[in-house]
Amino acid sequence: MQIYLVGGAVRDELLGRAVVDRDYVVVGATPESMLAEGFRPVGKDFPVFLQPQTHEEYALARTERKSGHGYHGFTFHTAPDVTLEQDLARRDLTINAMARGNDGQLVDPFGGQADLQARVLRHVGPAFAEDPVRILRLARFAARFADFGVAPETLLLMRQMVASGEVDHLVAERVWQELAKGLLEARPSRMIEVLRECGALRRLLPEVDALFGVPQRADYHPEIDTGLHTLLVVDRAAQHGYALAVRYAALTHDLGKAETPVELLPRHIGHEERSSRLCEQLSSRLKVPNDCRDLARLMARDHGNIHRAADLKPATIVGLLERNDALRRPERFQQLLEACHSDYTGRLGWENRAYDSAPLLLAALAAVNAVPAGQIAARCGDKAKIPEVIHAARVNAVRQLLNGPRNQPEQ
Repeated sequence: MQIYLVGGAVRDELLGRAVVDRDYVVVGATPESMLAEGFRPVGKDFPVFLQPQTHEEYALARTERKSGHGYHGFTFHTAPDVTLEQDLARRDLTINAMARGNDGQLVDPFGGQADLQARVLRHVGPAFAEDPVRILRLARFAARFADFGVAPETLLLMRQMVASGEVDHLVAERVWQELAKGLLEARPSRMIEVLRECGALRRLLPEVDALFGVPQRADYHPEIDTGLHTLLVVDRAAQHGYALAVRYAALTHDLGKAETPVELLPRHIGHEERSSRLCEQLSSRLKVPNDCRDLARLMARDHGNIHRAADLKPATIVGLLERNDALRRPERFQQLLEACHSDYTGRLGWENRAYDSAPLLLAALAAVNAVPAGQIAARCGDKAKIPEVIHAARVNAVRQLLNGPRNQPEQ
């Protein structure tokens, strides 16, 4: 029995990055011998075991063979005679197909270390084409290692996989899983760029792909289109370390522009309704978690109003807060402002501009929260008018805020 550290742990170690998860491959072992050593089985599709003390994963060396379409269309073979190189050969990228033995010796049969030094994402072999998830994984790694390029032969293979219809067999849950991981990387825009370059974006996220080529408002940055603006917005959200829901809202906030009639571009007439509908369509198809879906819908509908907060009347501001359930869900409203902040600064040269709408609306929310709704309801003789009276008190509170000393002209 020989044990090797494999995959991402070896890669990150060579890059000088912190190693979070360690995975091991065991060569020359059987399930029975693993059990005899005290390992606990956890694998369903192939033998994976947990080390009893560290609880790290140890997998028996295996080969795999394509037996159908999609991620699950494989049969696996494990046996004591499966070599380490055979196990590494089934992996996706050369930088993930390295191992290190207990003696510290690096095992690198496919040139992964050289590709790390050259900053290249390259597939290990033709088996890459058998699993469409690998397109998503490569795009995700491009978002993590933003200075890595895709090898020309790998990009060609990915395009062939798209043309053959292999990516059409990806299940929604797996697409979302990889998309979410990519959005949480340092440069999410690289994931979208790679998917678009190989043609997979049009198949998997057609609503996002349709944004490229759509004109952007001239007063923002006329030299880029709405698709490139969206990439800037997503990267701004990542730079600020915002949560996944915020980053997904950043990605989907402008989907309606792709359906805006050409004669209306780049104006936003009817944009919010179209964006909300397309955002709901995409979220439903990918089975996006509720927190991400809901925030994206609010962002698509109201980001324009939030940007114009300084020009809104008190009643409109209160309506905005109530419509977005800001009083009951202040944490989500904060995330909505973060998504809007990413949109506002997602313009060339605007990354350090102050976003005045956020403090203004948070101050308005505090003023609304200070309204004694319970006392007002108790004093109201006509119970049917309670919501109306409370709303009026909230509007008055915001009006006083906007007309307060900080907004009065100097004498």
